[in-house]
Amino acid sequence: MTNSDIIVIGGGITGSALSYELAKKGLKVLLLEKDAIADNATQYSYGGLAYWSGTTELTRQLCQEGINIHRNLSAELDADTEFREISLILTIDAGDDPNLVFQNYGRFAIPPQLLTVEQGCEVEPLLNPKAISGVLKLPHGHINTQKTSKAYQQGFCRLGGEIKIEQVTKLLREKNRIIGVETPQGSYFADKVIVAAGGLSRFLLAEAGINVRLYFTHAQLIKTPPIKDIKLRTLIMPAVQKRLIMESNCTQTEREDLWTNPSSELMEGIIEPGAIQFLDHSFVLGQISQVRTDYRAAIDPVTSEAEIRTEIGRLLPLLHNIPGTWHSCLVAFANNSRPLVGEINNFSGIYLFSGFTSPLVFAPPLARHFASWIGGENDKIIRQLSPVS
Repeated sequence: MTNSDIIVIGGGITGSALSYELAKKGLKVLLLEKDAIADNATQYSYGGLAYWSGTTELTRQLCQEGINIHRNLSAELDADTEFREISLILTIDAGDDPNLVFQNYGRFAIPPQLLTVEQGCEVEPLLNPKAISGVLKLPHGHINTQKTSKAYQQGFCRLGGEIKIEQVTKLLREKNRIIGVETPQGSYFADKVIVAAGGLSRFLLAEAGINVRLYFTHAQLIKTPPIKDIKLRTLIMPAVQKRLIMESNCTQTEREDLWTNPSSELMEGIIEPGAIQFLDHSFVLGQISQVRTDYRAAIDPVTSEAEIRTEIGRLLPLLHNIPGTWHSCLVAFANNSRPLVGEINNFSGIYLFSGFTSPLVFAPPLARHFASWIGGENDKIIRQLSPVS
């Protein structure tokens, strides 16, 4: 049995960043991660930092704090996160009106440049000009998500933190208080338990009788080995973000019963062709997002990989048949596109740190705000994000 001030569940970038910031405050923290080799949304991320995407005072502040942290994080953690500045190219389908799409981006903190097909292909020569009617160009940050999470964990351990590779199977509850967690290896107790387990967070909380409006998609993509004879200059994503529309549809009140009674049946699904090449020359190509309310739902990898490759081939023909392996992971989201951060009302000892629409840029600053808040400081940002059960 281990006694800690805080137990953090989940070793992706959210849980790793949070554990590090809590340890900086002098707290005794135990980080529990289910996989020795990461198999989560952080592992399969594009690695993009959308610091241009703030639309409110809150999100603009977090975007600015987030990019400032990332620009200095390698030095702070004494490890290379592979941070770089990169251009983001948002593709506009051939049948869409570029000016109408461009107008939808007027609310963001940094407005994009609208480029013609010719200008877009000059910035990114791998684009198929026949597949687009134009592109939006934006400044973007980029990191290696695996190396960043590892760097956070190493910094956490240097501060006295402890990591155990054990899967949390149960939250230990006494009346309306969570007192610890259970794993196949034993029970661990703490004053506070923070769930930062991405798509598994809803399941863990529900098993303890705690229901929050946190959801997940089954994301599917292709990872490749290093390919040095093809060079992708930018990060490619679609300008019309169908995933956000799908998420909004699937969190309507009338569909809540489908989440309460999980099913493997497909509720909704979309495909958004995108690509990024990392500094080691490997690619991530994607992605399909499907809403199936059972986190254990089986997905046909052959069909999914073929669909991804078809869409990538239409947009980026040279990448159509490059060698790669299909992967699937859970991606958490909240019903209002804002993260759920803080203590869950009507319960004590249990906190949530999940549901990030832009986790790579939001998680580091929110981890700092959370650590200050849980240490007793007044933080108005965390008050705005508290989850409701």
